[in-house]
Amino acid sequence: MTTPESASQGNEAQLSLDNPVTRHPKISPPKQDQPEPGLDAKLEPTADHGETSYVGTGRLKGRKALITGGDSGIGAAVAIAFAREGADVAIAYLPAEAEDAAKIISLIEAEGRVGIGLPGDLLDEDYRNSLADMVAEKLGGLDILVNNAGKQIAIEKLEDLSDKQVMETFQINILAMYTITRAALKHLPDGASIINTTSVQAYDPSPTLLDYASTKAAINAFTKGLAVQLAPRGIRVNGVAPGPIWTPLQVSDGQPKDKLPTFGHNVPLGRAGQPVELAPAYVFLASAESSYVVGETLNVNGGKSTP
Repeated sequence: MTTPESASQGNEAQLSLDNPVTRHPKISPPKQDQPEPGLDAKLEPTADHGETSYVGTGRLKGRKALITGGDSGIGAAVAIAFAREGADVAIAYLPAEAEDAAKIISLIEAEGRVGIGLPGDLLDEDYRNSLADMVAEKLGGLDILVNNAGKQIAIEKLEDLSDKQVMETFQINILAMYTITRAALKHLPDGASIINTTSVQAYDPSPTLLDYASTKAAINAFTKGLAVQLAPRGIRVNGVAPGPIWTPLQVSDGQPKDKLPTFGHNVPLGRAGQPVELAPAYVFLASAESSYVVGETLNVNGGKSTP
């Protein structure tokens, strides 16, 4: 027989939930500077990519993924999650990020999956044209493409924003998506998934991130248009729009240095997000669980208002 005391204990157990406000610590990063592109290994405080916390359930068993910018930040968290869900994973990254990439590849391999590193620069058209072919050859196929790599440099005044920076930001953030996705299509089978990383900046641009925010809005349009084009072929295209997430982008001139101590404090949850908090969104969009989700942008931003 259930007594009032045992029922109360049961309810308490049921109500032992993670409070999203306190699930991860509210960080106040010290002012710091890294040369672009920045390393997770030198980030203070360290970011949580799910190294010890993400638990997979086999939702991507046998899948083969390419993640650009997979060495650090959001891409690293997605790579770890994909491997723990059963996928083989190739990550593209800049040669300067080799230290971070080696760590992520070792974590992929620790799950008994194949981990491949593909160093290069997305400003190099030959490199980005060859990525999909290299992955398909090394992994024996390709059925998940995550276009995640990005360039973000904060500039206070438009007068100081050079055409060179604008061109490089557009090349890396959006034009590379065209090149890589175009090359990947000859490998992607029915049931494949393409996931593009956009940003809350697409809807609520910071005045110091004019070029970055413009590319993120373009990514939204690219995602929705391509989704309609590829849906009849059984290839789903979706996006994820992160809010303020603690990654090396922020300390390698992605934010004004004096803003780092309060980074992410302005969202309703009151704190910056950690890369691991993005990983489930990418896993969902890559898996068959989202089979009727096409052209969607999932906003993972701590409560910031979006259209």
